[in-house]
Amino acid sequence: MGIRLGCIADDFTGATDLANNLVRAGMRVVQLIDTPPAGAAQAIDADAVVIALKSRTVPAADAVETSLRALAWLRSMGAEQIYFKYCSTFDSTPAGNIGPVTEALMDALGTDFTVATPAFPDNGRTIFKGHLFVGDVLLSDSGMRHHPLTPMTDSNLVSVLGAQTTREVGLVDHTVVADGVEAIRARVDTLREDGFGMAIVDAVSNDDLVRLGAAVQGFPLVTAGSGLAIGLPANWGFKPSRAAAELPPPTGHRAVVSGSVSTATNRQVLEYLRTGRPAFSVDPLRVAAGEDVVGQALAFAESHLDDGPVLVYSTESADTVRTVQGRLGAAEAGELVERTLARIAQGLVAHGVRRLVVAGGETSGAVVQALGVTGLRIGPQIDPGVPWCAAALPDGDTLHITLKSGNFGGPDFFTRSFALLDEEAA
Repeated sequence: MGIRLGCIADDFTGATDLANNLVRAGMRVVQLIDTPPAGAAQAIDADAVVIALKSRTVPAADAVETSLRALAWLRSMGAEQIYFKYCSTFDSTPAGNIGPVTEALMDALGTDFTVATPAFPDNGRTIFKGHLFVGDVLLSDSGMRHHPLTPMTDSNLVSVLGAQTTREVGLVDHTVVADGVEAIRARVDTLREDGFGMAIVDAVSNDDLVRLGAAVQGFPLVTAGSGLAIGLPANWGFKPSRAAAELPPPTGHRAVVSGSVSTATNRQVLEYLRTGRPAFSVDPLRVAAGEDVVGQALAFAESHLDDGPVLVYSTESADTVRTVQGRLGAAEAGELVERTLARIAQGLVAHGVRRLVVAGGETSGAVVQALGVTGLRIGPQIDPGVPWCAAALPDGDTLHITLKSGNFGGPDFFTRSFALLDEEAA
């Protein structure tokens, strides 16, 4: 039997976030790191497959190309429905990439309508009257307004998505969603008749997402953050099951690699430092000056791994990030940090780390590629949107890894994640 749900995620942490919610709803999920080569035969024992791309901040044309390649492979594997996953803060620029990718997928699937909802109430992302809230504030008043690559200064998602697409974008508001599945379907029918091709859907609770999930049964394409995943598995008869999240027992040293500049990750780094555990700060300016920061980090880590976890981080305040970007350039600074942390992660694994937390979407993508990881089996949830995963390393060893979106997780996430993994194995 082919896979039921085929998912295309625009970054690596977003992919595990989505996969986590599918597992919690009872699906067995495999996450692939990029699309397998065309024509590659691959037996996958899973109900859903999530392909993790690195397409959120690349040029729109490149994002479209990689997404269509993923779509073709998923269809070849028999995927019955396609799920395009983006960030719960709708990270994008006026040129995309959410709109252009959505339109390209719609065209390839021959569908004239789809929904869009980045809502994830468990992580404080809600949509009301088409406006996205982060916690108690509008997106435009949140820390995302300062994001170095995709600053979000407009909370009206109908407006944001409409600026990126040639199709008309409508709204399914909260009163319709609250009225249930048939009301949502009736509103969709009306929008289609009126010439709309997409609709932002309000969601202020998990119940809203469950109702929407049932309403889009049979849609060739849905687009959303990870929240909608809680409402889709039931369409195939799946129910929550602990067995769906089982992983092999963990071994080896513990480490954290953090490259996110988000407010949440800054809090997590500060909380970790407060505990007095070993930590090494990566300064991009020292790297750019030619210092062997990778070697220094690994020497520090090697002397502390027995007492771990060890934290290696480049997380800094918004002011510090702007200073570094002013010296090196925004793109250059980001790529420099990603390459450096990826090389450090390689060294940590070579030193016996087999339990690894990675913070930041771009950092996660660089790390898994550097480690030669091609797929992940999704395991138990640490915090909403963040699961532990198991990956086969090229040498055959198993690496337990979690890829954390910068915005996710409580202040004690770094230490609590390892405690949970040990509890699950007990």
